[in-house]
Amino acid sequence: MGSDSRSGARPVLAVAVAGLIIAGCGAGGAATHVRPGSSIRLVAYDDCGELLGGLRKATAAHVGPYGLGGDPVMRPLAGGRVPGDMKAGQQAAAPHSDTNVQEPGVDEPDQVKTDGRRIVTVARGRLIVVDAASRRRTGALDLRAGGAWSAGELMLYGDRALVVLHPAITFAREGIVDVPGTAPGGSGPRLVLVDLRGTPRVVSSMQIDGSYVDARRTGPTARIVVRSAPRIAFPQRHGGTDAEATAANRRAVRSASLDAWLPRYSVARGGRTTAEKVPCDQVSHPSSYTGLSMVSVLSVDLSGDMADASPVAVVAGGETVYGSSTGLYVTDRPSGTADRTDVYRFDAGSSGPPRFAASGSVPGTPVGRYALSEYAGNLRVATTSGGTVRSPGTSQSAVYVLARRGTRLEQVGEAGGLGRGERLYAVRFAGPAGYVATFRQTDPLYVLDLRDPARPRVTGELKISGYSAYLHPAGDGRLIGVGQQADATGHVKGAQVSLFDVSDPAAPRRLSGYTLPSSWSTVEGDPRAFLYWPATGLTVVPMGGRDGALVLSAGASSVRRLGGVRPPDAAGPVQRALLVGGTLWTLSASGLQANDATTLARTAWLPFA
Repeated sequence: MGSDSRSGARPVLAVAVAGLIIAGCGAGGAATHVRPGSSIRLVAYDDCGELLGGLRKATAAHVGPYGLGGDPVMRPLAGGRVPGDMKAGQQAAAPHSDTNVQEPGVDEPDQVKTDGRRIVTVARGRLIVVDAASRRRTGALDLRAGGAWSAGELMLYGDRALVVLHPAITFAREGIVDVPGTAPGGSGPRLVLVDLRGTPRVVSSMQIDGSYVDARRTGPTARIVVRSAPRIAFPQRHGGTDAEATAANRRAVRSASLDAWLPRYSVARGGRTTAEKVPCDQVSHPSSYTGLSMVSVLSVDLSGDMADASPVAVVAGGETVYGSSTGLYVTDRPSGTADRTDVYRFDAGSSGPPRFAASGSVPGTPVGRYALSEYAGNLRVATTSGGTVRSPGTSQSAVYVLARRGTRLEQVGEAGGLGRGERLYAVRFAGPAGYVATFRQTDPLYVLDLRDPARPRVTGELKISGYSAYLHPAGDGRLIGVGQQADATGHVKGAQVSLFDVSDPAAPRRLSGYTLPSSWSTVEGDPRAFLYWPATGLTVVPMGGRDGALVLSAGASSVRRLGGVRPPDAAGPVQRALLVGGTLWTLSASGLQANDATTLARTAWLPFA
């Protein structure tokens, strides 16, 4: 990456998470990065005037008679123990489960968190703190600040909680998206940093103009990713032709100021609110772009406050993010290209902003972030290629290995031909092994040996009815799969939890399974809902509707039902489960419930109202 010699070699970063395209460069030059099959030219803006000119030109090309196409407010996208010094008189933390995240040490925001002493959640715009030992609510804090919020999630670090509140979205009769109750300087999420010592109190808050994409925390540093659309006032149409209306809208774009595109936010701390925006010298773009959206990354130090968010932005969109302990990988499916996924790596081993490191591409489309994994310095990516609605039988999947060569991620190995006529449903990498599940009518579970990056190979295959949408390593050569049972024609019959023996890579076996007819699990769409406790094999799978949570025991040779946990009838479905000491806690929209982890008898119900 280049740097701006006029600003003391200030680095420029372009990062996009969970659905964004990324490109980055310094403000004083351009760099070209070539990858197999295509080239990506990472272009820098020389100054703010060039930035404005480029945005106007790119945006005007996409204007029609009714302004900009697409949704003006993009919807939010839907997975370690917390450090902290023990103070005198504090109760020792009980053994406890954590959010089911993809990589150890890389925390993900969730609806509920625990440090073994307290349970913290967000309900209807309020922070709720529960003492796990006494099963009593010990704190509550209203975070709404006059806004309307539909949901919230949080991350913990010591005695601090960073809460992300999502705006409540309503629809007017004309179909216009309305976000009620938001503060000036933002129409999107509200971030609130809370000190949990004693009575919870707000340290600082941030209102963001845009839609929340995702967040990750490593140590005390949380990175918040948002996406924003240009704020351009188009003239109201009063008759005339479509061509005339389009011309008027393009004139509005060409006269818009740079502020119409620059992402903005406001920070409230110490009784003062300041309006902020991403500086123009912290915006970069790929060589081809539309100007219809920007993706921004803001950093929050949970041990401090929000005084300096160090924002960076890219004029782009994108798709999937995977984070390892040292790197951040972002994928994108460029519009107008063949069946291809571009991959960008950012070095993220320190607390500072990530730095662009390398880029590459692979054929096909990955199935979420679990389809990417870093091991021994290489990146493994599982994708499905081909196949359309009219010809689904032409699809197939593969696992590619990419090695970093300077600024390139070069493909050095491939294991292809997986699930011909089917599509990826689940992927899990565990060290040098990979597990891939595809589905159309049956569920082939493939076992891959990835020890030699130049020669990845399939060592075994198992076909069963149904599919696994989530795979979870359970130690000792065992693998838990959560998905659906299906008949011979591929019609699903109900939620299914399977236990596989993959200790022999050449001969994977399904040891046991449990099916709950006419049901489905929320784990299929969000792995954070899954709970597995290795010490005892306790496995909890929240179910959709009124089925509560299914409680199983996943042992060495079988998975068996222990029972179920149901909240009160009006509480709504179980959303999450966590274990603290000998108590199984479940979260629903209306409260927290405590059950004895052995007998499953209810021991407490704590309503939020």
